[in-house]
Amino acid sequence: MAKVVLITGASRGIGRATARLLGAQGWSVGVNYAHNVKAAQDTAAEVGRAGGHARVIAGDVAQEADVIAMFDALEHAFGRVDALVNNAGIVAPSMPLADMDVTRLKRMFDVNVLGAYLCAREAARRMAKDRSGDGGAIVNVSSAAARLGSPNEYVDYAGSKGAIDTMTIGLAKELGPQGVRVNAVRPGLIDTDIHASGGQPDRAAVLGSQTPLRRPGSAEEVAGAIVWLLSDAASYVNGALLDVAGGR
Repeated sequence: MAKVVLITGASRGIGRATARLLGAQGWSVGVNYAHNVKAAQDTAAEVGRAGGHARVIAGDVAQEADVIAMFDALEHAFGRVDALVNNAGIVAPSMPLADMDVTRLKRMFDVNVLGAYLCAREAARRMAKDRSGDGGAIVNVSSAAARLGSPNEYVDYAGSKGAIDTMTIGLAKELGPQGVRVNAVRPGLIDTDIHASGGQPDRAAVLGSQTPLRRPGSAEEVAGAIVWLLSDAASYVNGALLDVAGGR
């Protein structure tokens, strides 16, 4: 039986690359998106071409009702939930904290933290063995910013990802006994279009040369780490924070 995964924010970048790789391994993929249905449909088509099955699922991860509906739709489409990739996240233009308004801060933490917690909660309710689930795996997409701090640029984003690291460690201990492994990847400078949202579309290309590997990473390299953490090859990996940052 094909395994079933929900990938939040799967319409582009790391989410899309992960969906494509899992499709190639025969997974059934819930392709979540918040705004760009065409991009999500393109991701679903790539999953199909790779050999998997996909269902496009709309929803804002910061809205509890949307999150519950997303998981309901996934179960209705494929009959079960085996894994969650908590990938949805936002960044905002680079500036020091003193210049950030409260609207920006609230939205950053609503999407990046509350959204991840809501999705992890819903996954736990459906996968944990003490709740009649069959176990499974959660991979949270954190960031190297969680340990770097991103001063004068994105301390709000960095802080939101620090919360993801803490959630990962705690949930790994909470859900491990119930058959659910919880891990995180922490990407560094990855060449995706999220940097345009931060007002620096060439950020990865410019700063990538300053990493020990002298280049930015690709979405596919991060996706490979996520797919491994979901796999049986990582069956004894729980509570790990896996840097995919070129040594930065």
